[in-house]
Amino acid sequence: MAAVGLVVPAWAEQGQLDSDITLFTVLAAVNVAGYDAGLDSLSAHPLRRALREDLKTLPAPSLERLRSYYQQHKLSDPMQDLSQWVSLALQSGGPPEFKFRVPYGDISPDAQPLHEFPQLLKSFYQEAGMEKLFAKYQGEFDKEIERYHEPVVKVVWEANGYLRMPTSGWLGRRFQIYIDLLGAPNSPSARSYGTDVFVVVHPSRELNTREIRHSYLHYLLDPFTGKYAAALQAKQEIGGLAMFAPALDDAYKTDFALLLTECVIKAVEARMKHGAEAQKQSEVDQAVREGFILTAHFYDQLLKFEKQEQGIRFYYPEMVNALDRKREDARLRGVKFAERRPDPKPRAEPRPVLTGLAKSLQDAEDALRRGRTAEAKQWFGQAQQEAGGKEPRALYGLARVAALEKDPERAKELFYQALESKPDPHVQAMSHLYLGRIEDLFGSRDQAVRHYQEALAAGDTTPGTKEAAEKGLQESFAVRK
Repeated sequence: MAAVGLVVPAWAEQGQLDSDITLFTVLAAVNVAGYDAGLDSLSAHPLRRALREDLKTLPAPSLERLRSYYQQHKLSDPMQDLSQWVSLALQSGGPPEFKFRVPYGDISPDAQPLHEFPQLLKSFYQEAGMEKLFAKYQGEFDKEIERYHEPVVKVVWEANGYLRMPTSGWLGRRFQIYIDLLGAPNSPSARSYGTDVFVVVHPSRELNTREIRHSYLHYLLDPFTGKYAAALQAKQEIGGLAMFAPALDDAYKTDFALLLTECVIKAVEARMKHGAEAQKQSEVDQAVREGFILTAHFYDQLLKFEKQEQGIRFYYPEMVNALDRKREDARLRGVKFAERRPDPKPRAEPRPVLTGLAKSLQDAEDALRRGRTAEAKQWFGQAQQEAGGKEPRALYGLARVAALEKDPERAKELFYQALESKPDPHVQAMSHLYLGRIEDLFGSRDQAVRHYQEALAAGDTTPGTKEAAEKGLQESFAVRK
């Protein structure tokens, strides 16, 4: 039930706070295979032991195969061990095959060593009757979802309200929270794959909404580094000041956009913090000492943001443009950097190191977000070569480049090629959506409507896609344009 007095965001009504049978199956399999971390903790969920009892009847050969595989891939650090299985689940296509949704080269580095596990998982799912067990325990998941629902809606509502973002959705991006009851008690873990941002809430007596809010702010603010790439590029040299902070992760020292976004988020969190101004300023000072050197600047800028009427989408470049190397250098002269972070566990995982096809596609998307169409075209072309044929995501990318270069005929040709190359539901839906808009611009309303209908039928669950297709059915894109 929605919180009284709060406007429930669309994503909260579309299963974005949910349980997941794939995550349930993966963690059930490793539990029966020997994953015992946190099992005796007072915060462990009772369902975990109950399910292990249910799975005692699993055939001995299957059980032995699972145990052998788990022992071969078990990591010494319990948090990293859990993390790799969660990563596998989030990138799986789900039952009954459990195949990865992306080619091997695109799988996150932590899950790549587990690429053979879906074969065991397929047998386990059938033999253990996981569909029935998931239904059996759905009531326990529903209780936990209900426990988090109002606090999460409040987090989203307050973040949207403070940043003045009337909707929480970005076309082509997805924010998803899954409830886990089978892992060791832990703070929520967050990660992103392409345009998808996931938060997995592990068993805990306390409601860990701070980590959820942090991830949600990433979901809202990460796209701005691409949208305002030129403004960031002009201030790139300021990032060099972070090299003197020993506690700062190297990922932030080598990626200015990552550092800047984290500093904006920490400033927003401080401004949204309940309490006296001195407490907020103390949080900012701590962030700066840890190496998030621009937090103080953005905190000051947010004070100005609050006094005007623009939303963050329009005010963001003004905050970036106000950065001054000399002023920040002078500000940092009196700072004594921390030797190490108080909490060794980062809230946001550094970007994974990609190789091969995955890297080419990621570099292409990064270039496209920064408005570097020539560079994006080069990387998408390289991805085509590395895939050894028609790669749907590369074709889809090249089609968008052609549209930006005002070559609609070439864009149409490439979108159709992407559709013919058996793309995933997201690329399929977005290709039809773009084709519908092109047809609208050329006055072919009937053809446009057909493409919008195909976009809806593609089965893409990304927030914003369905809304955009339905809007196309209601009104010609040419009219809005």
